[in-house]
Amino acid sequence: MDSANSFLETEKVGKLMQKYSIPCIISLVVAALYNIVDQIFIANADYLGSYGNAANTVVFPMTVLALGIAVMIGDGCCAFVSISLGKKDAGSAARSVGNAILLAIISGVALGAVYLIFSEPILTMFGGKVNEQTYACAKEYFFVISLGIPFYMFGQALNPIIRSDGSPRFAMVATISGAVVNIILDPIMIYGLLGCPKLGMTGAALATVLGQVLTVVLSVWYLFHMHIIELNRKSFGIWGSLMKQFLPLGVTSFLTQVSLVISMAAVQNMCTKYGALDEVFGQEEYAQIPLAVLGIVMKFFQIAISFAVGMAAGCIPVVGYNMGAKRFDRAKQLFNYLIIGELVVGFVALLIVELLPQQLIAIFGAANESEYYTKFAIKCFQIYLCMLPLATLNKGTFIYLQGMGKALASTIISMTREIVLGVALPILLPLRFGLDGVLYSFPAADILTFVVALIVIVRTYRELNRGMAQRA
Repeated sequence: MDSANSFLETEKVGKLMQKYSIPCIISLVVAALYNIVDQIFIANADYLGSYGNAANTVVFPMTVLALGIAVMIGDGCCAFVSISLGKKDAGSAARSVGNAILLAIISGVALGAVYLIFSEPILTMFGGKVNEQTYACAKEYFFVISLGIPFYMFGQALNPIIRSDGSPRFAMVATISGAVVNIILDPIMIYGLLGCPKLGMTGAALATVLGQVLTVVLSVWYLFHMHIIELNRKSFGIWGSLMKQFLPLGVTSFLTQVSLVISMAAVQNMCTKYGALDEVFGQEEYAQIPLAVLGIVMKFFQIAISFAVGMAAGCIPVVGYNMGAKRFDRAKQLFNYLIIGELVVGFVALLIVELLPQQLIAIFGAANESEYYTKFAIKCFQIYLCMLPLATLNKGTFIYLQGMGKALASTIISMTREIVLGVALPILLPLRFGLDGVLYSFPAADILTFVVALIVIVRTYRELNRGMAQRA
């Protein structure tokens, strides 16, 4: 078992990054497409349009919260497994996987139940009652999504665990398979193709859940065919001492997502509040447009950030193993590659949003909407996402630190960006700039976060250099 994973210490760093990051990126992008595909088909259904679009935006933060809990378990376990294997401790690696599997099942069922019981206050909290039709669509969509939460969380938690077992391609295939099912079923259920009745928001949600079920089926199959980690009955249990070791390694992944939910709550509520004061969006028939457009822009951001997060998360098994083996030179080289990669992703995404906003919004049913919809969408793209290179660099930095076992430093950056700045700025800037202030809050937060990230990057390099000197 030790020799099976020793290539992480000997293979070229660039090749390892490619091997692990590309499947991870594809998995995350495809996972993001679940919600995005729903929104595209919903937006282009004339009987749903921007009302369905806004409803999708309202529900989206709840799926992000579920993802946050799942990746805390999965990424934490992945990092712990990699570090344990680097230390040649196969027993701890296996027990952490068994523990993580049980946690994913329990937390998925619990969160799904909470969503079903408290659906009305939850939807209201995220702007669902902007008008009556939007709320009806959101309630319909959220009910089915809540039923599928246990499947979604289990599949997302298993994905990084499968990667830590040396099978990033299988993890990718499991996610892609579910997304393909969703893409096929969405038009059938929403548009009433092949004799199926038009199921509206219920159909969109049902297509998503059925895709998630397929991902779970494939992931469970893999558990019986693991390559490096040997699971048996003794591997499964809830051990507090073990959770204290691996959950902190995934806490940044959790805070990244849950803080995004808190930020979304602030942004969506301010969007609703100041939209109501706007001359155009204060009218009942246009009230849902700011929420709908904001959701579209967030979806594009999610795709861009999936590249950034996937690139960094793919490095976790590599950096974790090499830190455990005290190969600080390889950890530093990998960090160099990651920083360059994150900046490239950010600049490419920035060029797309700045040069092609009208084409992007057209994908989400702009042809069926008023001119106010298109104008606000273009402005939202060009302002809200104008600091994408800093956003991708910030994300990559604190996820890499997580892989190094530096949960505290990673958490500080995440908390600064999403909770401190992500909530304060959307509340404060609209006081001066109105609805536009909500848009300015996002790039402002990325600029200020970069100041913190830069300090952490410099300190990380110094620490790796010290480790290299001591080893020499």
